[in-house]
Amino acid sequence: MSLFEDLNTDPAETEVIRITADERAREAALRERFASFWKSASGEPRVIYDAFIAATPLATEVTLDAVEEDGVRGWWVRPTHAHPAQAILYIHGGGYGLGSARAYRGFVSQIVSRTQVPALAIDYPLAPEASLPAAPVAALTAWRWLVNQRCNQIAVVGDSAGGGLTLVTLAELGRRTVGPAPIAGVVFSPWADLAFTGASMTDSAVTDPLITHDYLQDCARKYLGNVGPTDPLASPLFGEFRGLPPLLIQVGTDERLLDDARQFAKRAAQAGVRVRCEVWEGMHHVFQLDVAHLESSRAALDRTARFLRGAFNA
Repeated sequence: MSLFEDLNTDPAETEVIRITADERAREAALRERFASFWKSASGEPRVIYDAFIAATPLATEVTLDAVEEDGVRGWWVRPTHAHPAQAILYIHGGGYGLGSARAYRGFVSQIVSRTQVPALAIDYPLAPEASLPAAPVAALTAWRWLVNQRCNQIAVVGDSAGGGLTLVTLAELGRRTVGPAPIAGVVFSPWADLAFTGASMTDSAVTDPLITHDYLQDCARKYLGNVGPTDPLASPLFGEFRGLPPLLIQVGTDERLLDDARQFAKRAAQAGVRVRCEVWEGMHHVFQLDVAHLESSRAALDRTARFLRGAFNA
């Protein structure tokens, strides 16, 4: 069975997923909560960001174990029962300058509980203290660590900047001829284009409640270092598509990164990649985090789990 058959659509096409009036009301209320949080937040930006992300509740029946060995730092998030050869490598977002594996444990647990596949959420060097290629090197190091743990079925999942780094990692792995190949990739609101060619970056009709064009430009400057914005290590939109595994991309209509997702999906499909792009109406950046508030968040993660289970069971 195709990994995409249970999603009931052509994998080369983009599906717009509509929401109900009640869900619109819940989304509006959540945006008020966002505005209140960011207005009242004070202190070090990384601490504030982690507090925002860590609000995603921890799923039941998962265990958390810190990892720090062989150049890999992060957290194992594991279900009670799991196949020992299967794993998810999770790469967090935060504009390449914020975020931590610890803060993302709750969100990753929501994926783990739905898939019953353990996930390694990793830390990678953040900008401006580190710039390219430090983050891709860390992701590949984590991949090798999982392989050394005898995981031979591995999917890579990430959000926002971590979604971009996920696509970079998959492209780098696709060029290899030894070792297990990634079985699938999932990206939530991926930042795939640090050259800012997408129209949604400056489209006045796009109302992004969380990130701005100026913020992303500042993040890009700090992360790129001496690397050009169209270098595939920075912007997977300009990289190699052949060799990529089946992909699921989810993005909201109300975010600056909308066209990053759509452009990447289009180019991947043209290159023959099995790619599925879901555009969720009225949803904000990485809305999947908000499982406590939105039916759309829970539904999107349920779809993600079906896709990933299909990949692991293929």
